Amino acid sequence: MSDPRYGTILAGRVYVCTLTLVAESSARRSRSLLVRVIAILVLLAAWWLAALAKIWPPAILPSPGQVWHQLLSTSDAANGQGGYAGSTLVERLGVSLRRVGYGCVYGIVIGVVLGLAMGLIPVVRAITEPAVTFLRALPPLAYLSLLVIWFGIDEEPKVYLLMVAAFPPVAVAAAAAVSGVNRQYVEAAQALGANRFEVIRAVILPASAPEILTGIRLAVGIAYSSVVAAETVNGADGIGGMVLNAQRYNQTAVVILGLFVIGITGLVIDSLIVAAQRALSPWRGRV
Repeated sequence: MSDPRYGTILAGRVYVCTLTLVAESSARRSRSLLVRVIAILVLLAAWWLAALAKIWPPAILPSPGQVWHQLLSTSDAANGQGGYAGSTLVERLGVSLRRVGYGCVYGIVIGVVLGLAMGLIPVVRAITEPAVTFLRALPPLAYLSLLVIWFGIDEEPKVYLLMVAAFPPVAVAAAAAVSGVNRQYVEAAQALGANRFEVIRAVILPASAPEILTGIRLAVGIAYSSVVAAETVNGADGIGGMVLNAQRYNQTAVVILGLFVIGITGLVIDSLIVAAQRALSPWRGRV
């Protein structure tokens, strides 16, 4: 007869091991965060010292204090300019994020559907893969003028530009993910009586999710980096419009502020996608 204390001892050891692993993981995250904070502080200090040394004139390299002043000024609707040229920084960011959101949603939906078709149907892949690769190789500015000719200078060309920029990475990632699904999983599902739709829903999509989410991450990054290009055409109400307007008047501090806003919000969006990827595919990298 086994000792009843054995189960209690084993549970205690498992609990201690779990706490140890959690503590080690927390320590690693803390060290990583500390390293990132130190790196940012070093860059800010180097920037500040370069501005104080006046290696370049303030019109070329404004100090961090000047950029901070522009942040406060452009965020104040009562500063006499309505923020910056009639719109506050938050309003401009909202306009740009709305455009990126619409473009990415349309692009991701098209990319996932097309990628699944490319991965499941060889004929579709043979027909569409050259066009997808062609679009993926083009920089967004290359077809912006054509979109303006087709759709005018309102919202449509901006959203379509971001959509076209977003869907090729998703389509390529989805097609590669579907093609790489283990055939044994599909055959096992078919042996249990699953039809084609059930196999796609219960086997192929979950198995392909990590790679598809990686493609979505790349697509959102490309689309967000293209928002300034999308707003070169009648986009004065967005962040890109603010950057371009400030560039015309040599307002370097405003330009740098706009770039920081785009970069920081891009990092936040990317972090959210990574968190979603970990939540939807927690096994990734562990098996």
